[in-house]
Order: sequence, then C-alpha cells, then structure tokens
Amino acid sequence: MGSELYSGFSDVAKQAMMQPQESMLEVKTRKNKLYIGIPKETSFQENRVALTPLSVALLINNGHDVILESNAGQAANFSDKDYSDQGAKIVYEPKAVYEANIIIKIAPPTMQEIDLMKPHQILISTLQIATIKAEYMHALIQKKITALSFEHLRDEGGSLAVVRAMSEIVGATSILIAAEYLSNIFDGKGLMLGGITGVPPTEIVILGAGTVGEYAARTAIALGAEVKVFDPSIYKLRRLQNNIGARVFTSVVQPIVLEKAITTCDVAIGAMRAEDGRSPCLVSEATVSRMKPNAVVIDVSIDQGGCFETSEVTNHTHPVFRKYDVIHYCVPNIASRVARTATYALTNIFTPILLDIGEHGGLKNVIWQKAGVRNAVYIYEGHLTNKHISDRFNIPSKDLDLLIVSHR
Repeated sequence: MGSELYSGFSDVAKQAMMQPQESMLEVKTRKNKLYIGIPKETSFQENRVALTPLSVALLINNGHDVILESNAGQAANFSDKDYSDQGAKIVYEPKAVYEANIIIKIAPPTMQEIDLMKPHQILISTLQIATIKAEYMHALIQKKITALSFEHLRDEGGSLAVVRAMSEIVGATSILIAAEYLSNIFDGKGLMLGGITGVPPTEIVILGAGTVGEYAARTAIALGAEVKVFDPSIYKLRRLQNNIGARVFTSVVQPIVLEKAITTCDVAIGAMRAEDGRSPCLVSEATVSRMKPNAVVIDVSIDQGGCFETSEVTNHTHPVFRKYDVIHYCVPNIASRVARTATYALTNIFTPILLDIGEHGGLKNVIWQKAGVRNAVYIYEGHLTNKHISDRFNIPSKDLDLLIVSHR
C-alpha cells in the first residue's frame, strides 16, 4: 500500500513537471493593483535605476503593472529588452510614464517633471533637502502629491536603509578609487595599496567612523593597508572597532595627532557627515600643503561641503584635480560609479515596500503599520508633514498621524 501511495505522488510530480511555464507563473490577482512608473533619470551623471528587471517580474507576477521609459536602466547595464521580457511596458515619451499612480525614481523630479505628474500621485525619490527650493515644495503640494524621500526610509532595526546601503558601497569603493590613483596609470606615486612581504604597507587615514568609514576601513585592512580612523565620538570608534573585529588605530579628533597622521599618510578619506547642514572641515589648507607629494585625498563628504579645506566638487568625467601636488577626488555621487551594484541594493529595499502597498490595500495602510515608511513621508495628500522643511520654507505643516486618522 505504501508503494502505491508513493507511486501516486510520482505521477502527480511528473504531471507538474510537464506543466507549461505559463501555467506555473500564473499572475496572482490582488485587491489593490499598483501602476508603477519608472522614468529615465535626467540628473547629471545619475546612472542608477530604482528597480531591476527581476524585481519588475516579481511585481508583475503579483498582479501589478510597471511602465518604464526607454533606456531608463541603460546606464546600469539593464536593456529595455531585459525589462520587456519580464512584462514591463516600454514607452518613449516621459509623459506616458507619468500616467502611472506611483512614480519611483532616484533623483528628485525637476519642475518640468512635476508638471507632467497627475494629482494625488505617489512619488518615491530622494529629497536632497540641501538643494531643493520652495517652488519645488509648493508644486508638489498644489498637485496633492504624497511624497516619500527614500533617504529617510528606516528598516526594522531603525537604521536608515538606503543611506546605509549606499554608504557601504561608497566606503568600499573609495578605497578602490584610492588604489587607482596611487598607481602609475593615473600619474600617482606608483604604490600598490596594501603591502607585500618585506615592503611597508600604505598608510590610510579615515575621517569618520560611521558606515562609510567602517566599510572603507574593512576594505583597506583586507588589502593589507595600515589604517587610522579619527572621529569625535568615542561610541562610534568603539562600534567600528567591534564591528571590524580587528585592532585598528582609532583616535578622537585631536588637531596635533590628526595633523601628523594626515601629513605622513598616502591616502586620506573624508567621511564625516553632518546631521544637518555642512560637514565639519577638519583639515586645513596649510595641512594639505604639507602632505606627501602624490598623496591621494578622497572627500566623500563633498556633497555636504567636504572635510578638507582644499576640496572642490568634481564629477565622473573630470574626477580629480591637483593642489599642492596632492591628488583630490571630490565626486559627490560615488555610488553611480558602480550603478549596477547600487541598483541591486536599492531594489532590495524598494520592492518589498511596493509589494506591501499592494498587499495592505494602499500606501495609507502601510504608513499606518510601518514606522520606517512613515518616517520617509514629507508630503501627504498635498499636506506638508516634515517640520524641518516647514521651518526652512515657512510653509505650514500638519501632523502625519492625525492626517492618516482623518483619512481612514
């Protein structure tokens, strides 16, 4: 009898294996169907895209529609065919993308793109509060947009999910960039970052013990470099030491100790971040002038003003300049240098949120249930809900929780 039972299971299994693929990938019906638009980025040297083709396939398999502007993923090496093969609709006019109910993109929309948006749309993008203007906020408010800034999205542990993911990428990549500019190919000193038997290792100074500093230190140590980390916070230095699991030179920011380290190192990484406003400028021009010839400065904090007095914003086309014979790399958008990796990191965060919006019957319910998503909302149905933006532009704000309750 037992063999007959297994024989029956075997027949069922064989029949399942012979099912056509279309039957096995039957699209699930959902109570709340999403219509998601992915426009092509127009921001200078923004190479990332919000969703990968496989994430699009997952969304479509869950009953949602995705519309993509042609070549939106090209800079991250995802072709239109990659997306259309997974069921996305490819369009050639930006206006067609903005017919979607949810717009998800990397850079904040331009005023021209806001003009294309429909009333009551959901916008998921960066906010870049340092560069936005009052007209931008008024335009979104007038169209009663619900806007989320993904740099304020928090995960279950309370960490800023996107910021941490991009910081990990930037930290590791900054060391690889430094390795390039130490080599002869880029007219550097001709050093191998790290060291080999019998040859002293290169010295790297990292300013900042946050996520960028931690991942820069991890990568540098793995390559065999001698690493020194400076930060005003003992807590951050201790956390970095524990997370890395190796003994590394750490110090609070003391001018004499810092100056000695900077003037004798081969590479200096600026990774100090400010909670609000400008990052602290820790290294003076006089100190930079005493650095070794052909030393490399990577100022990751340049988007907040930079940690080095000599830093000036550069771009991926012209990434470096020399001052006092020190090579300065001051590109603000380092993650776009590895756009495909960055896109995978972003899609891992955005896709579950979009699926939750569909599963829970709309964004309103997700905001109500998930504090991490609620933290990212700065406009809800045309009402400003971010106190900092309200104070900055003198626009009245409302309490998000009260707005959601009143709309339930």
